[in-house]
Amino acid sequence: MAYRKLGVDNKHRRSMLATLTKQVVMNGSITTTETRAKEARKFVDKMITYGKKGDLVSRRKALAFLHNDTKVVDEIFNNLAPRFANRNGGYTQILKLSERRGDDALMVILKLMDEEKKEEKKEEKKAAKKESKKEKKETKEEE
Repeated sequence: MAYRKLGVDNKHRRSMLATLTKQVVMNGSITTTETRAKEARKFVDKMITYGKKGDLVSRRKALAFLHNDTKVVDEIFNNLAPRFANRNGGYTQILKLSERRGDDALMVILKLMDEEKKEEKKEEKKAAKKESKKEKKETKEEE
């Protein structure tokens, strides 16, 4: 897997990506540079995939990458994995912001997709359409 070096040595890069992954999982979104977000996105998706597998090996791999942070791993396995159970990849999205003032680096928001909200909105729209059809039928019958 090819990766960006991000201007730091190997240990720093691994630690930085683990920290970015933790922050996305715990907060739902982070603001960072575009290159860091593109790299962190790979690891966030990988951790959620581990959570969807749900076996002991996956849990240990997630713990190893996330510096044995059990709170974050529990969040992934208990909350995020069921949330994205019917989705095959693409758990994050990148929203572009403006350039950073000091060095003109493109800033972005890396956030988790809102899978639950989309399903609820679809159900609400279907219910609203059914109600409007019933109302139309009732008004026609009254006339």
